[in-house]
Amino acid sequence: MAHVTSSGKSSDLTNEDCKGNGGPVVCFGEMLIDFVPTVGGVSLAEAPAFQKAAGGAPANVAVGIARLGGSSAFVGKVGADEFGYMLADILKRNNVDTSGIKFDHNARTALAFVTLRADGEREFLFFRNPSADMLLQESELATDLIKKAKIFHYGSISLIHEPCKSAHLAAMKIAKDSGCILSYDPNLRLALWPSAEAARNGIKSVWDQADVIKISEDEITFLTGGDDPYDDDVVLKKLFHHNLKLLIVTEGSGGCRYYTQEFKGRVAGVKVNAVDTTGAGDAFVSGIIYNLASDQSIFQNEERLRKALYFANVCGAITVTQRGAIPALPTKEAVLQFAET
Repeated sequence: MAHVTSSGKSSDLTNEDCKGNGGPVVCFGEMLIDFVPTVGGVSLAEAPAFQKAAGGAPANVAVGIARLGGSSAFVGKVGADEFGYMLADILKRNNVDTSGIKFDHNARTALAFVTLRADGEREFLFFRNPSADMLLQESELATDLIKKAKIFHYGSISLIHEPCKSAHLAAMKIAKDSGCILSYDPNLRLALWPSAEAARNGIKSVWDQADVIKISEDEITFLTGGDDPYDDDVVLKKLFHHNLKLLIVTEGSGGCRYYTQEFKGRVAGVKVNAVDTTGAGDAFVSGIIYNLASDQSIFQNEERLRKALYFANVCGAITVTQRGAIPALPTKEAVLQFAET
């Protein structure tokens, strides 16, 4: 594995570098309403009022890809309630294929109260007992939609409860059998799992099936039981597996590291004034998947990969300059314009 350090080369983006005319991407999992305090730096208990925003990582990624000009669809379940219809409508308005969305008449759309406290820690309070997204059944899967996908993207929250877990595993199998690239962002939310051990086991249960995995430093520490997330040996011995085509470690504003079968390296981050980090990881994932959908040579061509990762870094950076996840997701024009400055 050749080691390449960051050079300025990856930052010369052209329209040609990110054509994005690839096959459709299907994002599977949860879509919910985030309630965010109207003032920053307070705990949930101290918040005077909350503003509602569409949330759920897989849904954010679907919108992010469409916003960039790619083709995306969302497969999941919401309640047959005002919030559920609102979420489906937001996806539609953002050109995401919503034919894979089911509406449950017996369960509500999930809610999450999210705040960034003054100490920088994020605080989550979830209302899911059970929420509609947890109740998606295998028989309700939009199988034709999944079969047509170039990339099938998912997280780990849909693996926590039945029947959604079985639906998730069945969808992965359909995607794999159809020749899709499987993309996995574990997106650890410890508060939703019965225990830390259940989270570790659940996240790792589908690890070896993914072609692409995006993980954060904190998630490395959690999954390895406290190992150094900056140690290449830890990543390669404990997290890289022989089926994996690309493993990406995100380091927030510090950029990202990448590991493939043939090479590894890092791409420096992009400095901006952060207003709200919500959705930055999802924007990054949208950026890399958007590029992957049209160019699988990224797995073998390090120069192309570095450009795609720089593009993804810019997507994440632009997103933190505005409040909210979906409203802040960038267009391709915005990314290319930013890259020129």
